[in-house]
Amino acid sequence: MGQLDGKVAIVTGGGSGIGKGIAKAFANEGCSVVIAARSADRLDAAVSELSKNGAKIVSIPTDVTDEAQVVSLFANTMNRFGRLDILVNNSGAFDGGPVEDLTMEQWHRVIQVNVTGPFLGSREAFKIMKKQGGGRIINVGSIAAQKPRHSSSPYTTSKHAVWGLTQSLALEGREHGIAVSALHPGNVAVERRSDGKSATGRDEGPEPLISTEDMGRTALLMATLPPESNMLEAIVLPLGQDYLGRG
Repeated sequence: MGQLDGKVAIVTGGGSGIGKGIAKAFANEGCSVVIAARSADRLDAAVSELSKNGAKIVSIPTDVTDEAQVVSLFANTMNRFGRLDILVNNSGAFDGGPVEDLTMEQWHRVIQVNVTGPFLGSREAFKIMKKQGGGRIINVGSIAAQKPRHSSSPYTTSKHAVWGLTQSLALEGREHGIAVSALHPGNVAVERRSDGKSATGRDEGPEPLISTEDMGRTALLMATLPPESNMLEAIVLPLGQDYLGRG
């Protein structure tokens, strides 16, 4: 018996990295998982990899910034499974640099993927979960929402917004049995290279990294709490990361 037997989840950005790690953790506990991302090739590879042990994984190519595609993602999930218990808003975009050099294209891309995407996904999930009498939404944020790095204005702003959206939706979902929470990763192996080069290109020096499996285990813990409980916020980072006291 798995901890998520009979449950259905959507994981955006599920074709690689943190999203794939979370999808794997859920599927290994009996959950039917729909992974969504823009790259059909990445999704196909992830389905092939994660389905080897009989896990129930399906993919639906989706651009989370496109309203029609997000609506279709949820409609197709309901047509196939008839329910939705968990949504993980994981799709993310990374960009930055000195503020005077940033373009509007860079700004809009990060805000659209990191903020508009979770809004659209949560909106569609609320429609379903209200009728079902409950559900869970996990927004993947970042420690950048508390401790920003240099030259990261678009990304840091977007992750502050994700935390604000999470709190607002948690309040709104409370009376409907919908638990909304934020999972804030520190340095994850797929997000930063071991040589310390950040997404902005700035050299922060070598830093310790955690694995996508660590994120999957934490998301699973959040998803398997009793219905009356919610882990509103979780920060998961390498023990040796220069986070506290780095300012």
